Amino acid sequence: MPAVTEFADPQAVQQALAEQDYLADDGLAAAVFLALRLRRPLFCEGAPGVGKTSLAQALAGVLGGEFVRLQCYEGIEATQALYDWDFPRQLLHLRTVEATGGIADVSATEHELYDRRFLRAGPVLRALETSTEEHPTVLLVDEIDRADDEFEAFLLEVLSDYTVTIPELGPVRAESPPVVIITSNRTREVHDALKRRCLYHWLDLPGTEHEVAVLRRRLPDLPEKLARQVATAVARARSLGLLKPPGLAESLDWAQALQQLGVVDLDADAARQTLGAVAKHREDLETLTSYGLDELVATS
Repeated sequence: MPAVTEFADPQAVQQALAEQDYLADDGLAAAVFLALRLRRPLFCEGAPGVGKTSLAQALAGVLGGEFVRLQCYEGIEATQALYDWDFPRQLLHLRTVEATGGIADVSATEHELYDRRFLRAGPVLRALETSTEEHPTVLLVDEIDRADDEFEAFLLEVLSDYTVTIPELGPVRAESPPVVIITSNRTREVHDALKRRCLYHWLDLPGTEHEVAVLRRRLPDLPEKLARQVATAVARARSLGLLKPPGLAESLDWAQALQQLGVVDLDADAARQTLGAVAKHREDLETLTSYGLDELVATS
């Protein structure tokens, strides 16, 4: 697998991602290339289902490193991203020492309780510990917009020098910085301080031709005609003002559902049976039905 500095140009990154079944356009390939060369986090914004998470997974496959995901949510704290102590194992160790009459030196026993073997690494610490120059870990900080300001500040501090200090053990510094992909669905604005630390890229919903290419790459047995019918129908659905417009992930789900039913030509009946793969709200189902399923799947 290539090291982060071995890609000659964005086209080489684009080709490597394609080998992982991820079809990046020229703009995204350039953003990834620059993030790797400059060793900067890549901040990706866009609607749900446009391929932000799968980009990080594909990049881990390209680089041959570990893929580590930190899923953000409301109320997440730094300790949940870093580490915690395995209290049941510590207690078991203490009871074992007591049973064998080994507690003669209290200070030494306390020191043993905070040995590295009792530490459970969270995603950030694991990324720092596993990343190497030859095989950098890819750390995905997913949906940072769900976290609060304090967590953003913590993340900014970690990304400044890729070091974490554990009071009982001392500092842990990455041998080689992990490749960091930060995603946001833009449910709120992320602070400029974090964005300034990163390179930025907006992932838009794909055009029909690009979506057809992705469907056929990810689902090799999918007929080209059916792939084009799905991409065309999804494009129409996105124009109807749905509560949750379908992304690329929903297109893939829909195509797979149709395949499982043995559908080779998308019509209104097939759409009616599988519409739950595309629309995830009752109101959206009603909107699509009111629009007319014959019209939705029309090929012209």
